[in-house]
Formats: sequence, C-alpha cells, structure tokens
Amino acid sequence: MSRSIRALIFDWDGTLADSAHLGLAAFQKTFDEMGVVFPQDIYENTYSPNWYSLYEALGLPKDKWQIADEVWLRHYGEETAQLVEGAAETLLDLNHKGYRLGVVSSGSESRVCREIAQSSLASVFETVICNEHTSNKKPHPEGLEMALQRMGSKPEESAYVGDAPEDIEMGKRARVLTVAVHSNYPSSARLLSSKPDIYLKSLVELTDHF
Repeated sequence: MSRSIRALIFDWDGTLADSAHLGLAAFQKTFDEMGVVFPQDIYENTYSPNWYSLYEALGLPKDKWQIADEVWLRHYGEETAQLVEGAAETLLDLNHKGYRLGVVSSGSESRVCREIAQSSLASVFETVICNEHTSNKKPHPEGLEMALQRMGSKPEESAYVGDAPEDIEMGKRARVLTVAVHSNYPSSARLLSSKPDIYLKSLVELTDHF
C-alpha cells in the first residue's frame, strides 16, 4: 500500500517536535496565572490537539479561551521545542528518497514556523498549515485537504503521520493512508483504538515503510 505514496504530511507537536513537557508546563502556568485550578488528571485523560475541546474538558469558561490562548503562547514561547529523537535524520532521508513533505498542525503559525525555522528541517516542507489557516479544527479534514491541494497531491498518493487519535481520524476523513506514531503526549495511549493503517513505536521506524 505504501509503495504508491508520494507525499508524507506530518503533525508537528509530539510527532516531530518533542513539546509535550513544554505544553504541559505552559498549561499549568496559564491556569495558575488566570487563577483557575488545573486538573492534570483530566488533562491526561482528555488531551486533544483541538485546544478548545481541551479547554471545555478542563472546565475553562468559554469567555476565557482567547485570553488562555494568549497566556499559553507567552509561557510556551519561553522555551523552544527540540525535534524528537531521530526526526531530522528520518525526514532528511525521506526527502532524499524523493518524498514530498508537508506539515498540518493545530499549533499557531508564529510558534510552529519559528520552531521549524530553528530546526534542521527548515527547507524540506513544501507547505505548512497551522491553526490560523483553517476554520475547522482536527479531526475535521480541512487542514489536511488544504495541504493536499497546495501540494497537488491526490489522497491515494498521500499519507498523514500523527500522534493523536484526532490525527488518525482526520487522515481517514481525508481518505489518505494513516500513520500513528507514539509520543509523550497523553493522547498517545488512545492511538491504537483509532485503528491507523500503520502504527510506529518510534518515528525512525517510518523508513521501514517508505
């Protein structure tokens, strides 16, 4: 099945960027600054790349979501996520093999593009779709379909690689090959139940399939 794939599109946080610990710390600081109790057990059980469904699960009033976004970005911006182990070598190898690469992330454009620019992968992505570019959040396929359109890649020639069940559902709804990779985000515990086409314990295993 993977032999027909020409384009590989990736989630950013957790899949390529080792950001789970930074994201959690930013959430803790944000809730503390806003004077709201942070229920870490609920965070771990309901974590989603869709911030707004996560805010809802955490009991944050809707009128505070925009402020929470701004405060979270400020705290997260105090650090820069490094690439997950083996990510640089794996993607550079895939790029060398001729695969076309892209990113579809729920993260903010300013942050994600800053982290990409500071990494060794700055030149390999044909397109980067972020939170601001879409009206609908994961698992809605809008972001992935936008990336496919920009890359001129058909669904049957494309794969999406992510570390959350929402990533796999989005890929299925966009009719692409779905690849799940384990990460340090709590949502990884639910990955297998999303029934991806390929499951990887580590990103470096991607080159065993492509």
